Amino acid sequence: MDLAAKLEVLADAAKYDASCASSGAPRRASIGKDGLGATTGVGICHSYTPDGRCISLLKILLTNFCIYDCQYCVNRRSSNVPRARFSVEEVVRLTTDFYLRNYIDGLFLSSGIIQSPDYTMEQLVEIARRLREVHQFRGYIHLKTIPDADPKLIELAGRYADRLSVNIELPTADSVERLAPEKKVHTIKLAMASIRHRLDEKKAEPRGPKFAPAGQSTQMIVGADQTDDSTILATAETLYSSYKLKRVYYSAFSPIPQSPKSVPLKPPPMLREHRLYQADFLVRSYGFQAQELLPTTGNLALDIDPKLAWALAHREHFPMDINKADKSMIARIPGIGLRNADRIVHLRMSRRVRYADLARMRCSMEKLKPFIITADYRPTRDTTPSDVLRRAMAEQPTQMNLFPALQA
Repeated sequence: MDLAAKLEVLADAAKYDASCASSGAPRRASIGKDGLGATTGVGICHSYTPDGRCISLLKILLTNFCIYDCQYCVNRRSSNVPRARFSVEEVVRLTTDFYLRNYIDGLFLSSGIIQSPDYTMEQLVEIARRLREVHQFRGYIHLKTIPDADPKLIELAGRYADRLSVNIELPTADSVERLAPEKKVHTIKLAMASIRHRLDEKKAEPRGPKFAPAGQSTQMIVGADQTDDSTILATAETLYSSYKLKRVYYSAFSPIPQSPKSVPLKPPPMLREHRLYQADFLVRSYGFQAQELLPTTGNLALDIDPKLAWALAHREHFPMDINKADKSMIARIPGIGLRNADRIVHLRMSRRVRYADLARMRCSMEKLKPFIITADYRPTRDTTPSDVLRRAMAEQPTQMNLFPALQA
């Protein structure tokens, strides 16, 4: 199989891995190799940095051969998909060639398990080592780590990679045992803990050798088992607090031809994945707890976003006077984000905030109307039942005006 054919197979096989991001990675200077361009093509995906830059990554697997038989995975041992394998030198050559042509800004590299976890991890580390030390590559590198590999290999990977990730894949130990019997949750968490320990050491000794400056992440598959969103979010919250993950990524299960009977034959709604990302963001950035968003077992609502669902379930807090409320509570108002919460608090230091101020901040006015009080506005029907509000906002948010502004 020639290199182009391998690239087509192994780029396609990598598309199921959602945890491809560069958030938190530092800029790396490299004369003549600044990689500012972007294009489309086999194996190239796009991601965004915290300052809003769109960057392109070569996203591939080293190989889709695998000794494991995880039932949810397209590359499992018993799957009949086309197989391919890059050599170490081929991945290095692809990465440097693409980078020099300004096609990419970095590499996202994962792999099936071949021969053994240690052997596979050695191959991944050797690719990163050659890029950094032989070719002086200063682009972004994200390496998937193999949980069962020797911790010394994972530590070595962190010296070359900007980000490491250890995929937990499924949110409960029972699901892992049933659908991925060769994997152990305990081993996965030990790998996460070792990375966190090394990151903590690096923080305490900033002049020491570099180690995964963009931190670590993981991925959970949604819909491969019967686990509900409440359990998924609770697992994510535990992972954030225990291992200081930068991100938990969610990937909707995608059935393939001849899928085993142990997994569903139909994928979950893509909107479910989207709602989990929204809820995850509220947990990471807004101070919500998973139990607040889903106080009982079940799934997130699909017709409205999690923040609006929380507000409708807690009408005792609303309408909220944004000229008096704490910033953390203002940020919980539907239609107002973290940046605008800061702007509101800053503005009211000089004068009272008016309705038009929120419009100028480009807040989502139709969404926030039932939930706010300003210097010149109060909703006329702040006792409207939550189910009425929900129908209005979910189905016809721009056509039903239940809250005309009252001018002071």
